[in-house]
Amino acid sequence: MTREELEHIIRASGDITDQYEFVIVGSQSMLGSVPNPEKVFTVSMEADIYPLQAPELADRIDGAIGEGSPFHQKFGYYAQGVAPGTAMLPKDWMQRVHRVQNDRTQGRVGYCLDVLDLFLSKAAAGREKDREFCMALFEHGYVTPAQVLKAAETMPVDDKEKRTLRATIRRWARAVRDAGHNIPEE
Repeated sequence: MTREELEHIIRASGDITDQYEFVIVGSQSMLGSVPNPEKVFTVSMEADIYPLQAPELADRIDGAIGEGSPFHQKFGYYAQGVAPGTAMLPKDWMQRVHRVQNDRTQGRVGYCLDVLDLFLSKAAAGREKDREFCMALFEHGYVTPAQVLKAAETMPVDDKEKRTLRATIRRWARAVRDAGHNIPEE
């Protein structure tokens, strides 16, 4: 997905829900802070989105421009209407969002996760695709191990889960270094 395609999804979501502000979580939220990232970050054709003030309307987005919809068939990308709790995020994540608003969004606002919060959300989910995405964030220098380890302390999980999360982050950073990429130590 490209930044322009994300802007289209924000605009279409506004038309569907008659809402003004949206939150984008998941990998394509990276397009808020990095409009033209490396190809490895743009392979997903879906944007996870919900209306900030009326998250219960996310189902309308999913139904109208979701996977398999005429919108998806026509444009080759789609929106997945999600709930606010879909992504586990640090407590202060909303203070770091990146605003996407322009003529292509028809003035509607998409709040995209900061890359740091995106990394932590994906690390907490821990799926294979999330591991690959996070390791690519290290490899391309979007985050450092020290940054994410510090921010991991603000994740809404218990101490045992924080230890597991920190161990996962360290293991991924080590794997990226072992593959020959020069990323900083903690």
